[in-house]
Amino acid sequence: MQASPTPVSSPAPGFSARAGSAPRRRPRGRLMTLLATAAALAGLTTSLTGVADAADNPYERGPAPTTASIEAARGSYAVSQTTVSRAGVTGFGGGTVYYPTTTSDGTFGAVAISPGFTASQSSVSWLGPRLASQGFVVITIDTLSTLDQPASRGDQLLAALDYLTQSSSVRTRIDSTRLGVMGHSMGGGGSLEASKDRPSLQASIPLTPWNTDKTWPEIKTPTLVVGADGDTVAPVSSHAEPFYTSMPSVLNRAYLELNGATHSAPTSSNTTVAKYSVSWLKRFIDNDTRYEQFLCPLPPASTTIEEYRGNCPHTG
Repeated sequence: MQASPTPVSSPAPGFSARAGSAPRRRPRGRLMTLLATAAALAGLTTSLTGVADAADNPYERGPAPTTASIEAARGSYAVSQTTVSRAGVTGFGGGTVYYPTTTSDGTFGAVAISPGFTASQSSVSWLGPRLASQGFVVITIDTLSTLDQPASRGDQLLAALDYLTQSSSVRTRIDSTRLGVMGHSMGGGGSLEASKDRPSLQASIPLTPWNTDKTWPEIKTPTLVVGADGDTVAPVSSHAEPFYTSMPSVLNRAYLELNGATHSAPTSSNTTVAKYSVSWLKRFIDNDTRYEQFLCPLPPASTTIEEYRGNCPHTG
């Protein structure tokens, strides 16, 4: 406890005020002992604070984030990848798994990503190493048919997550309670379907999504909907916006509309898509509140953001 301020008329600390004598200085040895004790207590407090922080956020992975780190083409983790043969899995069309090479940080959350209508995993492959290098196990999938509709793609995203956590070669690197889905276009509609079917998912990011179902009041998964102002395939007015507005108002949700972008914007390296995807996945799959700063207050309109809506601060 800090001592009360010394009155002006009182003797200075460390001196005696005996009448008729010079002030007596406190012995140097005792003073040094007191200073050493104070330093030790300060170090103990710092140590305990670090332990408390780790206990509060046991799934934190990687260094404290900065704007530069979440906009970078690669995060702090070295990444390996492995091909998943269509013939070796059921429920989806195979794919590619990207994962942090290290095993020293414990388990990681996992994300499955679906391509859009008529597309293959190559259209979303840029997201694999980019997200994995930030501390996730990621699978970009091929679908059973390039003509699959959203409901089927949702089932395939869940099948891919089940494969990752139950039988893949990296299953021991994954925490099966920390899972998310993403998808482009028809795959984005599929990520909504997956969230509806499996409310235990921790995060969902539909990218310029397409779906004939316009209302999603049953969604319980924290969801970031990404639209594009120049999208003529899945116009935001009839897809991304109603998807977002139909979700429960109490849900951790956000709507990011890209400025000067088209339907295909998420199919190639895009700093804005990556920046907010990383932040959303970290915040809700890893419960890493260090990333809240990039989501709340709501990002303002800019040369790359037409608008951003959402609820702040986030809960949970």
